[in-house]
Amino acid sequence: MFRKILIANRGEIACRVIQTCRLLGVQTVAVYSDADANSLHVELADEAWRIGGPRPVDSYLRGDVILQVARQTGAEAIHPGYGFLSENADFARACREAGVVFIGPTPEAIDAMGSKSAAKAIMERAGVPIVPGYHGEQQDSAFLLAEAQRIGFPLLIKAIAGGGGKGMRRVDSADEFLSQLEAAQREAQNAFGDATVLLERYVLNPHHIEFQVFGDQHGQAVHLFERECSIQRRHQKILEESPSPLMTPELRAAMGEAAVKAALAIGYVGAGTIEFIVGDDRQFYFMEMNTRLQVEHPVTELVSGQDLVAWQLQVAAGLPLPRQQAELQQRGHAIEVRLYAENPDNAFLPETGTLTGLAFPPASAHMRVDSGVRVGDAVGVFYDPMLAKLIVWGEDRPQAILRLQQMLAQTGVLGVVTNLDFLGKVAAHPAFLAGDTDTGFVATHAAQLHAARAVPALAWLAASARVWLDEQQARQQQASASNDPNAPWHQHDGWRLNADHARTQHWQQGEAIVQTRLKPVAKGWSCHTPSGEVMAVLRMALEGDQLSLQLADRQCRLTVLRHGSQLCVMLPEGGYAFQLFDPYAVKLSEEGAEGGLTAPMPGRVVRILAEVGSPVKKGQPLLILEAMKMEHTIVSPRDGVLESVRFAADAIVEADALLCVVSEAG
Repeated sequence: MFRKILIANRGEIACRVIQTCRLLGVQTVAVYSDADANSLHVELADEAWRIGGPRPVDSYLRGDVILQVARQTGAEAIHPGYGFLSENADFARACREAGVVFIGPTPEAIDAMGSKSAAKAIMERAGVPIVPGYHGEQQDSAFLLAEAQRIGFPLLIKAIAGGGGKGMRRVDSADEFLSQLEAAQREAQNAFGDATVLLERYVLNPHHIEFQVFGDQHGQAVHLFERECSIQRRHQKILEESPSPLMTPELRAAMGEAAVKAALAIGYVGAGTIEFIVGDDRQFYFMEMNTRLQVEHPVTELVSGQDLVAWQLQVAAGLPLPRQQAELQQRGHAIEVRLYAENPDNAFLPETGTLTGLAFPPASAHMRVDSGVRVGDAVGVFYDPMLAKLIVWGEDRPQAILRLQQMLAQTGVLGVVTNLDFLGKVAAHPAFLAGDTDTGFVATHAAQLHAARAVPALAWLAASARVWLDEQQARQQQASASNDPNAPWHQHDGWRLNADHARTQHWQQGEAIVQTRLKPVAKGWSCHTPSGEVMAVLRMALEGDQLSLQLADRQCRLTVLRHGSQLCVMLPEGGYAFQLFDPYAVKLSEEGAEGGLTAPMPGRVVRILAEVGSPVKKGQPLLILEAMKMEHTIVSPRDGVLESVRFAADAIVEADALLCVVSEAG
């Protein structure tokens, strides 16, 4: 086993690798960019080294700098995590030449699977089923259009390099093929430096099912069962589970055999994932192989009882696989959801901000949180917006779902918009409960998943009580620090002559301003809420973020996060966010020019597509904005003239920044 390894990654996966290394007694070296100098993985590692600026190309993609740090620290091996250099064959080759072990597959295996078209050819020769399509080198647009018409619509255009939904477009007709082809090629070039694409038939009502495989240096390979990954947005997974609700013992045996066959076909070493597309008819086809540890690996760990990071280290050190196929068993049911800083109601666009409040349920044998963030951390534009992975285990799927719902209800985030509420709706949706989860799940059930929830009276009461008690504590501290602690001027209890002794709080709810009114009465307080309900309270107490309420008919103990004017009340059915509104505050704003287009999120201007002064049509692309590794095209809202563009290519812009102005023609 290794004495010391370097982790060439950041955030959650770096923290995850450090956790296993501590258990094995392996020392860890972290690397960090300027943006990550105070990150959690830097604090947890035995030592940490700066490697460059905040952009990945200036830090986490600098293989030469990372190898230099490995040599300086005496690290014997490098764990690449996922993303960044994890599937970079040139980096794996450079590690080999430098005498540093790359904890992953050989460069030759990465090369073989790095091109989706080449990978499909290898799998076809190995007898693994593949989706009909075109995987050749000819990239002329007219030729590809002809191939698309041969394959038939709908079909998928896919970048042959990379993954994560980048460089991927669904095309439903020949009319839109060329424009979608150009967009996919441009995104692939920007993300991977390779604009080559392949075409494949789009399987209707598809399920995305992947098998975890492992190979060692002694010619052995096994699979550790499947993961259902069909619930996705923007072609990226947000919920994974094992076993798959679609699976039968016969299908599992056939797919597992095909997955192992795929790994053996390229002499695979280390952790990998064979991804299949499966139709409702349970016919399965090879999609691609990810030659690294997957984000969703905890699902497999919980159902198999194996530490996959420990397996990676042992196999990379030359040891045989810790278990043979017959020794591996799939036990119970596990589900993982990904908590992202993103706005589901704004096309799932990434969000930025500072984490001012963060609450997770305590870890247990049934609940696990994998995260690399903490309160005070900034969520910026340079890296993936995932904040945490919430993973549960149950004896069966219904129990796992109940624990997932409970875990989501016990999670709270302040300071940045997240998909937490959206995940709660997914976990409670009847189709998910029934296991009806193909890749169209989010689109099919969009109306229910994006519907606003009514705020219950108890949540309004808890938010009002938290503000009331915070004010009381502040007044008591102020009084204690004064020369006259008993002076009536410290009371601030809402007393007024010939009027109700009450405190009114104003809240911003969307575009509306609503009120709650907390009033002392003979046996406690009454709270008038925007829901129209009046709630009676006998006792209120606050300890940290824990609020205790004695109501007329029951006792409640709730978590209420607060930072300034932001609050999050966590109830058993989920969390509710609140924003205090000061009716006396003066808000200064600068209105953009009429026809101005603003940035929907912070990001980088990749390319300007129209010239200032030129006529533009409604819907015409004007510029491309990149945020957290995804491209977003800004289009003209009307026919007119592009009057101005406020930023140059490669400029960093904030959310809501005025990008350009389109004036009416004439």
